[in-house]
Amino acid sequence: MATAPTTPPPPTPTSSREVGTGTLYRGREGMWSWVLHRVTGMLIFLFLLVHVLDTALVRVSPEAYNSVIGHYKTPIMGLGEAGLVAAILFHAFNGVRIILVDFWAKGPKYQRLMMWIVIGLAVVLFAGFLPRHLMNVFGGGH
Repeated sequence: MATAPTTPPPPTPTSSREVGTGTLYRGREGMWSWVLHRVTGMLIFLFLLVHVLDTALVRVSPEAYNSVIGHYKTPIMGLGEAGLVAAILFHAFNGVRIILVDFWAKGPKYQRLMMWIVIGLAVVLFAGFLPRHLMNVFGGGH
């Protein structure tokens, strides 16, 4: 007995744009802005936590404090400082973008453009900071 061929089900939409529901942010600038804002916020928080703890060492043991600060003067930590500055720049500018999206009537309409402006501003300022910082880290900028 032969069976009739079955037709495959219609393809399911692959994005929320096709469905007409959900968020337009998924996989786009808004989503990456959200992710990077949280990641940079956590990195800044961890830096501040370590900074408070190592500064508190000066009251416990000045020798231990001097030792810890000595370890911070390595090239690895200098590169970490550069990463911290990059995180702060992005986090600060993106925070302003989030305020504009939330409180400016046209904010949601321009959120993608503002994301690229945030990236541009952060890159330009970081590019101005990085050469001088690297000279200090690697001994050329006394």
